[in-house]
Amino acid sequence: MSSEYLIEVEDLKQYFPIKTGFFKTTPLKAVDGVSFHIKPGETLGLVGESGCGKTTVGRSILRLYEPTGGTIKFNGKEVTAKNMQEYRKHMQMVFQDPYSSLNPRMTVEDIIGEPLDVHKLYSNKAERREKILDLMELVGLNAEHATRYAHEFSGGQRQRIGIARALAVNPQFIVCDEAVSALDVSIQAQVINMFEDLQEKLGVAYLFIAHDLLVVRHISNRIAVMYLGKIVEIGEADEVYDHPVHPYTESLLSAVPIPDPVIAKQSQRIVLTGDVPSPMNMPTGCPFRTRCRYATEKCAAECPSLKDRGNGHMVACHNR
Repeated sequence: MSSEYLIEVEDLKQYFPIKTGFFKTTPLKAVDGVSFHIKPGETLGLVGESGCGKTTVGRSILRLYEPTGGTIKFNGKEVTAKNMQEYRKHMQMVFQDPYSSLNPRMTVEDIIGEPLDVHKLYSNKAERREKILDLMELVGLNAEHATRYAHEFSGGQRQRIGIARALAVNPQFIVCDEAVSALDVSIQAQVINMFEDLQEKLGVAYLFIAHDLLVVRHISNRIAVMYLGKIVEIGEADEVYDHPVHPYTESLLSAVPIPDPVIAKQSQRIVLTGDVPSPMNMPTGCPFRTRCRYATEKCAAECPSLKDRGNGHMVACHNR
């Protein structure tokens, strides 16, 4: 069975039990009812404040966290704990922290070659080494780096090793969790261009998680905005950037630096007031209402659902 979507996430929930007493636990709702889809060869950018649940979404899709609820489908087939092993080769992840994501006891050659070993993707040692060197060249590493260990590299170089490891099995889908945040600005452009070239060549799809909204706009076909475990706005990249509807999206975009000083001087920064609620003690109704200048009594009584505002631009807001 095939589907027009490569990845389908429906009502994904990820709750973590937090001990609040001797015999009492309270669920921390890191992800609470998230739904989206990604087509083959498409990039979905996922943005939001730190702690909103972006990384948890990516890890839950790959079942690095066992989801509390919801369904995840790959190419029309549901991914479960029992059949996840067969999908590992098709779904990979580039982790945010290049320091903790690499084994300090392994050389670069062994780190990149480990997926090849697990999935038996070579016929002899010469072919294995050739593939590893090709991957290293692809991400901007030299062949002489192959025998070195992770602690001998800078943060940016370590992230390149992580990217090469993810690409080793020719995946169809990659979760990029802040994949360029550890790189210098000049190197970021090279890596982003590399991601785009791979997408064009291999048809790989990305869930691109990032804080840099300019990077997300450049690389993404569509953008989803998260707040406190929920998606509050999702649509085509240019549509979301040029015509934001949700007040949270407006605030995020108003903080993006504008390179033109004349336009920057005319732009108005939208500063949110109030504190971010705790995911262990969520407000009733809309989770954003405690910081929203448009909040009404309806917002306190009822949580808004995503509604289509045209052209696939979905927004969860009662008053916009």
